[in-house]
Amino acid sequence: MAEHVPRRCCLGWDFSTQQVKVVAVDAELNVFYEESVHFDRDLPEFGTQGGVHVHKDGLTVTSPVLMWVQALDIILEKMKASGFDFSQVLALSGAGQQHGSIYWKTGAQQALTSLSPDLPLHQQLQDCFSISDCPVWMDSSTTAQCRQLEAAVGGAQALSCLTGSRAYERFTGNQIAKIYQQNPEAYSHTERISLVSSFAASLFLGSYSPIDYSDGSGMNLLQIQDKVWSQTCLGACAPHLEEKLGPPVPSCSVVGAISSYYIQRYGFPPGCKVVAFTGDNPASLAGMRLEEGDIAVSLGTSDTLFLWLQEPMPALEGHIFCNPVDSQHYMALLCFKNGSLMREKIRDKSASRSWSKFSKALQSTEMGNGGNLGFYFDVMEITPEIIGCHRFNTENHKVAAFPGDVEVRALIEGQFMAKRIHAEGLGYRVMSKTKILATGGASHNRDILQVLADVFGAPVYVIDTANSACVGSAYRAFHGLAGGRDVPFSEVVKLAPNPRLAATPSLGASEVYKALLPQYAKLEQRILSQTQGPLE
Repeated sequence: MAEHVPRRCCLGWDFSTQQVKVVAVDAELNVFYEESVHFDRDLPEFGTQGGVHVHKDGLTVTSPVLMWVQALDIILEKMKASGFDFSQVLALSGAGQQHGSIYWKTGAQQALTSLSPDLPLHQQLQDCFSISDCPVWMDSSTTAQCRQLEAAVGGAQALSCLTGSRAYERFTGNQIAKIYQQNPEAYSHTERISLVSSFAASLFLGSYSPIDYSDGSGMNLLQIQDKVWSQTCLGACAPHLEEKLGPPVPSCSVVGAISSYYIQRYGFPPGCKVVAFTGDNPASLAGMRLEEGDIAVSLGTSDTLFLWLQEPMPALEGHIFCNPVDSQHYMALLCFKNGSLMREKIRDKSASRSWSKFSKALQSTEMGNGGNLGFYFDVMEITPEIIGCHRFNTENHKVAAFPGDVEVRALIEGQFMAKRIHAEGLGYRVMSKTKILATGGASHNRDILQVLADVFGAPVYVIDTANSACVGSAYRAFHGLAGGRDVPFSEVVKLAPNPRLAATPSLGASEVYKALLPQYAKLEQRILSQTQGPLE
């Protein structure tokens, strides 16, 4: 069979919330192998639901660190049993769910460097962690530590300018501060603190892997301009923190060669390189092959924007990270909770529960919707912090209802105008070469994508991103192998399959939205100043 012909490849790993996954990508950038281990299903002994433990307070959310180690054991054994040829692996990289942290106990480095190829990893590392259940991104129990950190640097905006984000409960610095305050003994017995990404890289290296700039930007600890730990932030969180974190490195760095454990147990070649692992969102940016000026829009349960930025303007909303494929540039991330569930609700109410009627409503109404604007937030939105439905007619007067077709267009135009306004608030500018990459459920609806192209004034392409973090990690492994900072990422991935053009801006769209966008922004400010709750 063709699959047994030797194929030189890179591996891309993803240690996500619910599973560990791997893909193998060959030199022509074809994915030819994938495998996964699902935590709840394949490791039921850890008692997770959705890959996590939600504690009684409802705010504390953790995952057992040995579950991740054991998942890696299982996946490697599955690969071996399938006949996967590890000797062809040139390099590997990976992604981890952002903001999770792992606490290596004093003496763990010694265990990592002296692994026996006769035993699985989890048996040899079971006593290596000072905290067995580690905080992950879903944890929101650190509000007090967030306020302390913001106060230490002179406020939320000052922290955002320094680290790319105001203080967020899930961010690692605040999680470390809580552990130091509530469990000082465990903290004092910790010799190294890893992110999920650098922890996974450490397993492959057989020694501690540094934290990369991009995932390090999700900690409220890294100065995103200088790419060094902020002494003020470190001091506000916990003592001796800099030595426990180690120095951060560019995301495209080769951090070392694979541990002899993998060479002897699985047949990896001694020359196999480990490229710094990064966060899942930065890895997805690589997987989508975003370039300067591009924007990726994921239209799912919640809507997410990734932006490639040259000169960011950190704000009280959204996040600025160091760019994972170009350490001179940045990526921004904006998340909107009211995504597909809101679109489905309006479809049910105004388009007889039918997507084809929903599409017809968009086709039958004009760009700009005759000046009728709407804000639709079923749950409290992140950006902006508004809840409820708010409709305004051409004279900017609040109205109780719109006709069905107008309602549909008001929803979709409003969602995309909000995205553009808040992206521009972080420093994003639409350029002549800008392209929008759309993914997620709503990206299958051409009429929704047409509104997206019109509002942003840029062509929209669709891309299959089912494994974007994994595939992006394999691409990043090739990039690190090719020289990283000295070679443009776009050059390394030029053979990858191209996204498909789905919509281009309609004639006259830029004039329509040039007038409407400032009006929408003003109304948003008006609602913010007037409301504390839903106004249905």
